[in-house]
Formats: sequence, C-alpha cells, structure tokens
Amino acid sequence: MQNDTSYFLPYQRAWRVDGSRLKICQKSRQIGLSYVDSYDSVLKAALRPGRNVWVMSRDEAQAKQYIRYCKHWANILHYAATDLGEQVFTAHNGKAVQVQVLSFASRGSIFALSSNPDAIVGKSGHVKLDEFALHKDQRTLYAVAKPVIQWGGTLSVISTHRGAGTVFNEIIQDIQQRDNRMGWSLHTIPIQTAVEQGLVEKINAATGGDDSRQSWLARQRAECIDEEQWLQEYCCVPADEISAFISFELIGGCTEPDLRLLTASELVAELAADSQPARHFFLGVDVARKKDLCVFDVGEKVGDVVWDRVRVELLNRPFAEIEEQLYQLLEVRQVRRACLDATGMGFQLAERARERFEWKVEPITFTAQSKEELATGLKVDLEKRHVRLVDDPNLRADLRGIRKEITLSGNARYAGESPDSHCDRFWAKALRQHAARYRTCAGALVA
Repeated sequence: MQNDTSYFLPYQRAWRVDGSRLKICQKSRQIGLSYVDSYDSVLKAALRPGRNVWVMSRDEAQAKQYIRYCKHWANILHYAATDLGEQVFTAHNGKAVQVQVLSFASRGSIFALSSNPDAIVGKSGHVKLDEFALHKDQRTLYAVAKPVIQWGGTLSVISTHRGAGTVFNEIIQDIQQRDNRMGWSLHTIPIQTAVEQGLVEKINAATGGDDSRQSWLARQRAECIDEEQWLQEYCCVPADEISAFISFELIGGCTEPDLRLLTASELVAELAADSQPARHFFLGVDVARKKDLCVFDVGEKVGDVVWDRVRVELLNRPFAEIEEQLYQLLEVRQVRRACLDATGMGFQLAERARERFEWKVEPITFTAQSKEELATGLKVDLEKRHVRLVDDPNLRADLRGIRKEITLSGNARYAGESPDSHCDRFWAKALRQHAARYRTCAGALVA
C-alpha cells in the first residue's frame, strides 16, 4: 500500500514508520492507534522472512479485536492469512493460556492474548504491549517482554495514563526528565493533536456526522465525569496520586473488565432457583434521601474474594421505596449479613431492619472512628486483591474521590466528592466489605 494517506492520519503514519527498537506512545483514547499498529503487525509477520508478533492486550475482548483488525489489513494487502482462532498454550508456569492466532505463509504469526506475562517467557520476535498502564502487573510484564526482542525484535508500548504511579508513567518520566537513558522513541498524542490532524473528519465520514472540530471537542469534554478524567483519558496528563486515598493501581489491580452487574430482581430470581444455597452474599447500604445517592452494594464472597454482583442507586426516592428495596435483598437466604449506614435518616431504616432481620443486620453510625475502620478496611482488601470490581467510571470516580485529611487536632477525616455523589458508592462498598469480613455463628459475629 504505497499511498496510505486515505487510511492513516499523520500521527498514525508517524507511529507506523517509526522502526525504533523501543518505541512508546502516550495517547488519548479512541484515536485509532491500535488500528494502525495492527497494520504494522501484519507487515512484520507476513513479509518474508516473517517474524512472530506477540500482542499483550488488557483482556480477551481486546485481544480478539486486535486480531480482527489484523485480518482486515491482511485482506486489503492480499496476504494469505489463516485464522487459527483460539488456541491453548501452556505457559512457563504450566498454566493454560488462551491465545488468538493469525498465521501467514511467511511462517510468521500474530499471537494476541490477554495480560499474562508467563505466556511469552522463552518466546522470540516482536512484542506489542497495548494499554500497558491498565495491565495489573506492569513491572513483571515489561521484565518478561524485553528478552523476547533479544534477537532482532522490537518492543512497542501504547497506552493512555492510569495515574502517576504506574510503570508506564515511570518510563515516560525517565524519557522526559532523566535524559532517556533507555533510548525510547516517544510519541505523544493528546486528543487536541488528533483533532488538528483530521480525527473529527474521519469520524464524520464513518458515522455520517457533521460535527465541527470545536463542537466535537467541547462535547467530549462535557461528557467526562470530571476534570481528572478529561486530562488523563484525553490529554495525556496522569492523575495526581499524592492526595488520593485509593490509587489507580489498586483499582486497576482489582477490576475485571468482563464482570457485569445484575439488577436486584435478577439476583433474587437467580438465587431463588439456585440449587446451591451455600453461596454467600453480603450487602452494604449508604443511606440518603434527597441530595445524595442511596446506594445498595451486593457482593458474593468466593473463598477470600468478594465479587461485585449488584449495585442499586436511588436518588430522591420515598423512604418506603428504599425500605422495600432493602427488604427484597435481606429476605434472600444467601444474603448472610448486611451493614447499614445508621446515621441521620438511616437510623430509622437500620432500626426497623434490625428488628425484622435481627443479627443479619448491623447498623453502623458514621463517626470519625467508624469511618477510619471502614475506609482502611476497604483499602486493605484492595491491596490484598480480596475484591473484584466492575469496570465502571462512576465507581472509579467515587473510589478516587475519597481524600484522607488530618485535622488540626491530629485526627483523620475522610471526605470527598465525585460529580454525582459524595462518594456514596465508596461508603456502600466499604460497608459491604465490613459485612463480608465476619461470619455469623449462632447469631454472634466471628472474624
């Protein structure tokens, strides 16, 4: 494809033609860099002598999407390619790893897999680390990927930022502030650069839209939850981790991209028909009536890990509706314990629930001491990876929104806001984790 101007914008072409041994890109979301990178992968694998390309994606869905892009380019370039579909490899640690494979007549192949450093130990060829900052163990992944290129391969790293404390940002800082000791070729593509080079026109052509550059940018910014999201996801500015109580690294390490929440009714119906009543669910409720969200957070404990299952958010709803929603969940026998915010209007709700469901309900009044225990407990669970979180920007904003402040008297104070709540989702989850930290034995709580 000698003239690629109809396919790629200038920043995409700059990435494609960069043949550096080590190259890295900090970028805005959804600007088509994985699209052009897949074109590069096809050339590397299909042209003789073909070399294997190992693409480490954030999750299985992204790995499959990358292979779809590669098949698209193989078709356009008229390269014979065989889609071997999903293959199972035995990783270095003996575990089975699912890999998407596209093979070429050159005997080179593209292997796309979700983040699993052990899968490429002992391999050789080119390595692509896609959305590197979102991988759970970046340091190990980089340490394993680097030797793969020893015999003439290249290492490409592409990502948006996910906080200032990531290995990805550590590499960027080394390039920008410490003389680039490793010799990276750095590409920086904020959304403004992509728009200046024709992104909006590309989107209009694909969708039939007629946005101007200015109106499109304004809409993207307006649709962000907060300024932090805009700067980090679109402008290549990592979020400040210093003041945050919960870091992006902790959240990312516990987030399951494929996890989906149920509605309360769906969970109740599922558990009513469940032939395995030994499952254990726990409930946390942060109570509010008008200005703030009333949040119900249900998790299922499997071994030592609590998985997100249901989150109900009620705003400015009648007390009777809140109580009805609570009782619907508490009446499920597999819901073993619930911790309820008994502060303010929550006192009546918790008192009535305690009378009806007895030891199954623990009212908790928010004080400086109880908030310290709840917030710290949730953070420890995240550090131990005893939680699996749904991938949700509103939840992420609440977890990130909490700040630990020290008062003049030396006491800890936990406060914070996200655009649509006073971090109510954080407190509901902290209450849920507190409920899951204990078990009941003859009506007594046992750690």
